[in-house]
Amino acid sequence: MRELVYYVAATLDGFIAQRDGTLSAFPWDEEYGADLLALFPETFPAHFHGPDGRATANREFDIVLMGRRTYEVGLREGITNPYPTLEQYLFSRTMKTSPDQNVALVSENAAERVRAIKQGTGKAIWLCGGADLATTLFGAGLIDRLIVKLNPVVFGAGIPLLHGEIEPTALALTDSKSYASGHLLLHYCLNA
Repeated sequence: MRELVYYVAATLDGFIAQRDGTLSAFPWDEEYGADLLALFPETFPAHFHGPDGRATANREFDIVLMGRRTYEVGLREGITNPYPTLEQYLFSRTMKTSPDQNVALVSENAAERVRAIKQGTGKAIWLCGGADLATTLFGAGLIDRLIVKLNPVVFGAGIPLLHGEIEPTALALTDSKSYASGHLLLHYCLNA
């Protein structure tokens, strides 16, 4: 069975994006960025990988799950196929068709669909974002690990890591790395 990993950037006050869904206020650091690229190359959108848009190899993930608002961050820039080396699923209750033939649209029964995807074989599944989707999958007990790229910034408001009510859940810290820039990479296990 595949693992589902919520791998996401967050602020110190728990936001994964600004109110309008943008990510531009997250601070960047070369050492931190180089480390993330080495560890998770497939999680950088295609346009960050040069002219052909291909990452060197999928190290951790071969499937990505995206909520509509997460997907729309790239769509506003004309990017319809953000992760061409991954099997891509877009979860939306409002979209009628997928903007790209390489991105499968899931419009209902998100937890049921993800449960079926997890039954397959292969690398881990990356939950890229979507506070609503993350909350649904967290509440259904489908998220196995949480990897937070904790950024040394506060937004005060925005899109939270999880949106909605969930049961209090203890997490086990399994790994961590700190950077001179103040960034932290935190690995947690949920379903031990």
